[in-house]
Amino acid sequence: MTNTPDLEYTITRVLDAPRETVFQAWTEPERFSRWFGPRGFTTPVSLITIDLRPGGEWSACLVSPEGAKAPLSGVYREITAPERLVFTTGDPDNQEGAVASVATVTLTDLGGRTEMRFTQEGYNTDEAHAEAAKAGWLQFFDRLAEHLA
Repeated sequence: MTNTPDLEYTITRVLDAPRETVFQAWTEPERFSRWFGPRGFTTPVSLITIDLRPGGEWSACLVSPEGAKAPLSGVYREITAPERLVFTTGDPDNQEGAVASVATVTLTDLGGRTEMRFTQEGYNTDEAHAEAAKAGWLQFFDRLAEHLA
């Protein structure tokens, strides 16, 4: 695996919900479970941990329609409610636990709607894996928009 720390991308979405509600969707297990994961997957509340403080860990286990589990986890680096979250993400294929990337979620109040800007950077992975991660997040955010609508 080639370490490409300069890989970065940003996804911007305007969501039909107040900023506080979008922040809660990222930080409350009951809400997080409704959208976190690709289409067809579930993320049971019982398999989500959110320790919302700098240095606190987050984890979620995606369950495929066939029952296969894909654990994801990381550590919160910065929390500024309700406008910003910065957290690490691990690579589920990397059993050494190396940080795969840092994600930054910035929420801007648009008067009842919210602009969500998601940036992921600093991969400990290759470009193909990074593209697959981006495709996954796009599905996650489609589900988030549906959950908030």
